[in-house]
Amino acid sequence: MEKLNILMVISHDTGRHLGTYGRKVETPELDKIAEEGIQFDNYFCSQPQCSPSRGSILTGKYGHNHGLMGLTHLGHTMKSDVKTIPSEMKKAGYDTSLFGFFHESIDGVYEGEKLGYDHVVKVPGNAAEKVTDQLEDFLKERSNSANEKPFYASVGFEETHRPFDDFEPDPIDSVEVPPYLPDTEKVREDIALFQGSVKELDRSVGRIKKLLDDTGLADNTVLIYTTDHGIAFPRAKGTLLDAGLETALLIRFPKGTMKEGRRQDELLCNIDLMPTLLEIAGGEVPEDIDGYSFLPLLERQDYTERDHFFCELTWHDRYHPMRGIRTKDYKYIRNFEDGPKVYLPYDLYTSLSGEEVREEYSVPNSKEELYDLKKDPLEQENLARNPDYQDMLLKLRERVAKWMTETEDPLLKGPVPGTEAEEWTQDRDK
Repeated sequence: MEKLNILMVISHDTGRHLGTYGRKVETPELDKIAEEGIQFDNYFCSQPQCSPSRGSILTGKYGHNHGLMGLTHLGHTMKSDVKTIPSEMKKAGYDTSLFGFFHESIDGVYEGEKLGYDHVVKVPGNAAEKVTDQLEDFLKERSNSANEKPFYASVGFEETHRPFDDFEPDPIDSVEVPPYLPDTEKVREDIALFQGSVKELDRSVGRIKKLLDDTGLADNTVLIYTTDHGIAFPRAKGTLLDAGLETALLIRFPKGTMKEGRRQDELLCNIDLMPTLLEIAGGEVPEDIDGYSFLPLLERQDYTERDHFFCELTWHDRYHPMRGIRTKDYKYIRNFEDGPKVYLPYDLYTSLSGEEVREEYSVPNSKEELYDLKKDPLEQENLARNPDYQDMLLKLRERVAKWMTETEDPLLKGPVPGTEAEEWTQDRDK
């Protein structure tokens, strides 16, 4: 059986802010992929920040297991012995290529080749349009090539990371403010700017889709779109709340191989993507990973849905260690250091939205948080001290503690070393 090419587009800080996920933004190209493929409505990341989450996609492991517990450019790195999607794809007979943005390193080496890619195409700034220009040359060449080896290509866009200044914003009165943020003019302006970036992302994905269709590569290529974590807005990115962990996942298979227009609501985590792709490629799935393949779900075979996933944050641009667990019905979070009720990375703290909420969010945090996701999907009411929920609190607390012990989480030994971003230092010195 012919092996399928696999092309994965991964954007930055997009969450599920797409039209096909019910957000009030025009994303016709990504919506079309959902119509022609499979949309996953309950797919989450395990870490609400860039490098650790991308490391989990790459390795199928939780952050403290692959070792990347903070941002790569601030000195954090994955362990030397990790296996990655590209390293294992090569063993399965694939050519592996990286175009544009990535934010992972192994053993301190911040190079795409170290991650396992045969070919690395660097694009200054990693703008979606420029990255797609480079990918276009590759796809046209592959469509005319006698090379019979299948390819795996990771395509990374800077969009939709802040700042949003380079994009045409949506009209302020047309946007819809997320229900966990105040509906003010500043927040609306911030959303409007963000949606300009989302639309730029969508246009580039459309170009890629058209290239695959026009060159005939769509007949034997799996097209995937995903992102690293929730949107770059307060109470999302940098938190273990659902808005920080929710991520889009769209997969389009060659026509006729999978039922089109499906929407799956099974609980999935981004640690599950690596083993799934390896199984699609006919590769061998490493035994020591945390995720497991959902290919049987795609093929409508027997599949046992996960009933939970763990989540964590240690370092982002400052130290804010948390561990947690999300089930279908509940969220438990343990805060290991005193800090703000809602952690805001610096770019969110200084954003238009941040200006509206940072005073409210700067009150002290609680040691533990518990949310009933069925009754309180926005996670507004902390039930950790509610007498009616003490059995659930104890159960989830023990599950997190057991997980941390069994995986030898470094946080159990005390504060994890790291470096605070200079923006915070400069802000304090003002």
